[in-house]
Formats: sequence, C-alpha cells, structure tokens
Amino acid sequence: MIIRINRPYNLSAEVALPASKSISNRALLLAALSGSPVADLTNISDCDDTRAMLSALATGDTTIDIGAAGTAMRFLTAWLSLATSHDDCPAAAPHLLTGSPRMCQRPIGLLVDALRELGAQIEYAGSEGFPPLSITPARLHGGCLTLRGDVSSQYVSALLMIAPLLAEGLTLTLTGTVASRPYIEMTLAMMRHFGAEAAWTDERTICVKPRHYSPQAYTIESDWSAASYWYAIVLLSDNEHETATMKGLFDVSLQGDSGQRELFKMLGVESMPFSQGTRDPRVNIARRPAQTERIEWDFTRMPDLVQTFAVACAMKGVPFRFTGVQSLRIKETDRIAALQRELDKLGVTLENEGDEVIAWQGPLKQPAASVPYLQPKAGTAIDTYADHRMAMAFAPAAMVLGSITINDAEVVTKSYPRFWQDLEAAGFEIVKSE
Repeated sequence: MIIRINRPYNLSAEVALPASKSISNRALLLAALSGSPVADLTNISDCDDTRAMLSALATGDTTIDIGAAGTAMRFLTAWLSLATSHDDCPAAAPHLLTGSPRMCQRPIGLLVDALRELGAQIEYAGSEGFPPLSITPARLHGGCLTLRGDVSSQYVSALLMIAPLLAEGLTLTLTGTVASRPYIEMTLAMMRHFGAEAAWTDERTICVKPRHYSPQAYTIESDWSAASYWYAIVLLSDNEHETATMKGLFDVSLQGDSGQRELFKMLGVESMPFSQGTRDPRVNIARRPAQTERIEWDFTRMPDLVQTFAVACAMKGVPFRFTGVQSLRIKETDRIAALQRELDKLGVTLENEGDEVIAWQGPLKQPAASVPYLQPKAGTAIDTYADHRMAMAFAPAAMVLGSITINDAEVVTKSYPRFWQDLEAAGFEIVKSE
C-alpha cells in the first residue's frame, strides 16, 4: 500500500495511543511463566509483534513462525529452551523457531551461546548464528553468566525472565557499555511484580534468585514510542500555539522512551500531564519557544527514537549529532543506512561517523550547495524497508513539505496499527493506492 499524506489545514489531535508492545510482550511471557491467565492482562497491544507472541505461547505446533517480531524471537528462544513443571510449558519434542527472511538475517548467536552455557539444547537449522533455531526444552541449571552489554537488551531480558525458574537462579554480569538500560529496568520491575527476587547488585551485575513466579493481574501502559510521532507533528506545525492530547501515557513510566520529553522541550514542545489517574491517564503537549539551535544527544537509552528525531530536526533545520546509535544496524533494517538514503531524497545529507554516531551539519552547510534544501523532486516517495518506524518517522514531514508519499505503508501494523486512521482523524488527508 502506498499512502500520500497531506498536511491538515487545522490539526485537532486527541489520540488514544496503542499499548506498549515492549510491555505487552514481557507481560505475556511472565504470565505464561507464572500461570497467570491472559485475561488478567489489561490493555494488551493489538500490533503484529504482540499477536505473534500470543499465538506462539498458545500454539502446540512444533514449528513457530514469528514473522518480523524481533522481541518474540529473543523471548521465545529462552522460553522454549526451558523445561519446567508448569502445565503450559513446551513439550519435550524439539521446536523449530523461525521468522521472516529479514528475521533470519538478524544475529542471535550471543543469546544462543548464553543459553547453551546454562544447559540449553539449541541447534541452528540454517546459517550459524542466525534463525531458524531447533530448540529442545531442557532443565537449565543457571548460575553465573557474563554477556556483552552493548548487544540488544532483548537478549538480557530474555535471560532474566526465565532466570527465577533456573535451578540456581542467575547472576548476570554485563561487560562494556550497557545499551538500552531502561528496557532492562522495565523487565526487572515487571518480574518483581510477578513475584521474582531480582535486582542490580552493582552497576554491571544483576542477581535473580531461584523462586517461582506467582499469578498476577497487570495493566499495560500505552506506548511512549508511538507518542514521539505526535510530538514531531506538533513541533513541525506552523502554528506557534499548536497542541495535542495523547491518552494512556503514564507520567511515571517504565518506558525509557518517556525520556523524549526532555529533548522535545529543548526543540520547542512542552509536556504537561494533566490526568494521571489509573482510569484515564493522558498527556497534553504544546508548542513553546525552542531552547536550542543545535542538538547533541546520546540515544543509548532510547534508540527507537533516532529516526523520529533525525527527521524532525532535518525538517526543522536544527543541526544534530546523535551518539549511541550502534544498535540500529540490526533492527528491522539497517536504520542508519535507510535514514541516509531517504533523507537524501529530501535534500538532507546525513553523515555517518562510524557505527556509533550520525550527524547533520544543517541547511547552511549542505555539501552540495546546488541541491535545494527540502525541495524533493517530483514523484519522490519514502521507502520503508519493512520497518514500521521508517514510515511513522517520516510522516510528520508532511507538516513542512505539504505532503509526503510513503511506500509499503502497511508496515505500521507492527507496532501502531491505527496510525494512518489516527492521522486522518486529526485532520490529515490520507490518500491510499496500491
């Protein structure tokens, strides 16, 4: 599906954001490990990734295809490795865990090696170090384990969530830079809610005691990652008094992406939570004067927002230098390369300073002065590379360009199925074609 997005004459945005898929997928696995019924989980995400997780946990099939759901691949690799006494644990026969062609190109060797060290029986059914995996449930002994901290936090979370059911629990030491620490904190907090005894013992070591989970009800927050696209829309509006309201966001949140509030405030959008009761939490945002003319920011704690901010800053004419972006190479696509190609279509030359830094010098320092800044050629369309965040990060550019065309726009179903409908309800004109 191809979508052309035309800027609204008047923005009227009061949006019910989708539930967090990160929290939803953790809650589903913890419910399975504790014996909690899914019905006790409130506000489960309806996105592709969570549907894949739900289906995999419920199926009795020996082959499980999770499509493009990276979180499900990592979490299920750990879950299928574990033989427990729970009635809903996997059967003793091997399972084949596979996914989309892109998923089978995303490395998983470090997680497999860690699980094998704990006693897991996992074999590669294709290329060494990549899915698909043949997994036979086993009694995992646990103990002490060391893992690189700069890998996906989903590896760490997968190990932590099964740790209470290991014979010796788990003492996990992370080396080097610890990436996406808020996602690890989220996992630990949710584990404790379900009865685990799990905590940091120092800056790099997490100790999880052997102890069965207990069934618990759980309410899932709405998604702060999804909120970023509405922040960008308000930021890029030509109305200096633009506002928007987003429902379901918690002011005190488990999600590291809630940290976007500080950066958007610097750019010129202020957050004003005005209802934080459990029945109807919501956050209001409004345009304010910008506090900076240049942004330098470390995205180690919220890498999923790099695309949003790169596009927003480019549209706003704000030079930037973003560090902590190394994990973007192994996401749904190589997000750094994808950003470079697609921003170039709009006249923005993104510089890649190795694996950890991207930068843009601003409209006055474009290397090719003959290329007009922000004047894309007729017929330009943004490619999404099967990456939901490419589609949603570029959509707010319509506020500046007047309109923008997005190819393969259906990819938003991975995390925000109603994104295009919500834009239309807020006043954007959405024109679809095949």
